[in-house]
Amino acid sequence: MKYRYDGNLNASENKHNKNGICYYVRGTVTVAGRTYERYAIQTHFVGRGEDYVELIKRYVSELYQEGDLLSISEKVISMCQDNVVTKSEVKLSWAARFLSRFGKKTDSGIGITEPYKLQLMIDMKGLPRVLWAGLAGVFGKIFRHPGVFYEILGNDAAGIDGFYAHSAFDDYHDMAVLLPREPEKVCEDIWWSCNIPSVVVDANDIDVTILGKSDILQTYPDEFLRCLILDNPAGQDDECTPFILIRDITGKVPQPYFPPKAVTVS
Repeated sequence: MKYRYDGNLNASENKHNKNGICYYVRGTVTVAGRTYERYAIQTHFVGRGEDYVELIKRYVSELYQEGDLLSISEKVISMCQDNVVTKSEVKLSWAARFLSRFGKKTDSGIGITEPYKLQLMIDMKGLPRVLWAGLAGVFGKIFRHPGVFYEILGNDAAGIDGFYAHSAFDDYHDMAVLLPREPEKVCEDIWWSCNIPSVVVDANDIDVTILGKSDILQTYPDEFLRCLILDNPAGQDDECTPFILIRDITGKVPQPYFPPKAVTVS
């Protein structure tokens, strides 16, 4: 089966540097009548146990302007928290091997066709609940209500990311990243340490979920924040751009932006 994706979003014509910090213009969006420009900040590959506050200071503080807000990939926070599971820690069952055959690729890539990912869901939620979610998901598709499977299992199951042989990063071939712990506290840590308002998001090319946000952003509805990054400007390839700086440029001329050309892969 083939599926569509935008490839690596880090086009050289969108690349900029400021005081040694590399960032890529990701274009503008209009939300609630205002125009916002997004800048994807490139980092090194963040490893397990790193300090997310120090990462913000190192990569974001130099580019931040008052009024900006920062979107943070949930994956980089979980890596810092060492909230991951490796294949060696997962005992693959017959149920996971069998049931994974009934999964399918989505428009954005591989889903629960990966048996280790499905096994991790079984370990977290129990086999009966996973079976019920799978059955309900079938009926949901029949009645044109997709997403029932993860509605039943919850965000923590939906947020499992990894065990993908096709990943651009070798680390994710044998490792899954779970949703970060206490994302609201993470955003508050960043606010008090860096004075930068932030949101932690679980984003892909299908959907965006707001997991946590700074107290100063509580007046902003989650739907508003979602719309700022609904096109997933962090990317799905090997961009290493977990930080998206979002700036209100209403009435100003945006920086030149060259959109990517979508590709189709097997």
